Amino acid sequence: MKLLFDLFPVILFFIAFKLYGIYVATAVAIAASIVQVTYVYIKNKRVEKMHLITLAMIVILGGATLILQDETFIKWKPTVVNWGFALVFFGSHFIGQKPIIRRMMDQAISLPDNAWIKLSYMWVAFFIFSGIANIYVAYQYDTDTWVNFKLFGLMGLTLAFILIQGIYISRFIKSSDADQVDDTEEKVMDSTIETLADVELDSVVETKHDSKKS
Repeated sequence: MKLLFDLFPVILFFIAFKLYGIYVATAVAIAASIVQVTYVYIKNKRVEKMHLITLAMIVILGGATLILQDETFIKWKPTVVNWGFALVFFGSHFIGQKPIIRRMMDQAISLPDNAWIKLSYMWVAFFIFSGIANIYVAYQYDTDTWVNFKLFGLMGLTLAFILIQGIYISRFIKSSDADQVDDTEEKVMDSTIETLADVELDSVVETKHDSKKS
């Protein structure tokens, strides 16, 4: 049920597009995103900045699509969000004491300093690549193909990145306790999916911190 809630807006967008077209789908995605964020706020009494940024992008670019009747704006939304996060993740190397990815995961796993730097740049590269892939499909193929890519293509890219990250991190997980290793991998996976779901799949997920507060 939680996964279904996480994918709520993008699934409704996909269904609405298949039934009624891009403009109805855009309106549905905006409404679904607002409902989702509102629900998270009511339940947890707070909403992460990341979630608000994602919501703002869908409202601004989706609103421009509806007002100007130009689907180009909504097609740019995944790219704008991906490149925005790439900039934020890259900038975190120069602002603050730790890269964002380390702040997200250092309670789940211990890595050498240089490994955190490399992992952070992996995320930056992934965000940039995803943004390029989205805009390439948007301009080179028809809208129906882009909508399919938005759900299945970006999800595939996300799963591939999670696998690559897991392989990289596994090099640093050294423990004779299989249960401890499994627990560490699960925490890292949860943290990764929570972040990438926001960016790639237009979803607002409930973090561990949020759940503990509710």
